[in-house]
Amino acid sequence: MALVGKIEKQIEIEVPAEKFYHIWKKQSYHVPTASPANIKAVDVHEGEWHHHGSVKLWTYTVEGRTETFKEKVEHDDANMSVTLIGLEGDVFKHFKSWLPVYKVSPKGDGSAGSIATCSIAYEKLNANVPDPVAYVDFMVSITKDVADHITKG
Repeated sequence: MALVGKIEKQIEIEVPAEKFYHIWKKQSYHVPTASPANIKAVDVHEGEWHHHGSVKLWTYTVEGRTETFKEKVEHDDANMSVTLIGLEGDVFKHFKSWLPVYKVSPKGDGSAGSIATCSIAYEKLNANVPDPVAYVDFMVSITKDVADHITKG
């Protein structure tokens, strides 16, 4: 079993790509409100909410467990992607590296909808660690909640 891997899922969301990307880039403090079943809190530890390189601490619930994740954010405006470089947190009990990415792009058919891609590049501590399918499903759930939040907003 490989220790290094990447898991990815794509979903269609019925919001413009720019609006979805804007939430993740400039207003991630809205994510706990948009997805309260998944995200309990997010706090900035270094920098500002909207700055490339800021450090945030997330408290979330996955598979019934409350966990924390400290990350440094990187924004890629050209590709409308947000990379959360894992620094510390509960995932590091089982993984040596952890790199979740939210990416969004217009559908291309002229509609207002978008294609959201949720992925995690990772390195396991050992071969007994399962692939992080539950975590990418968690990211998909957050993505749906944020899209719904934008629609209602």
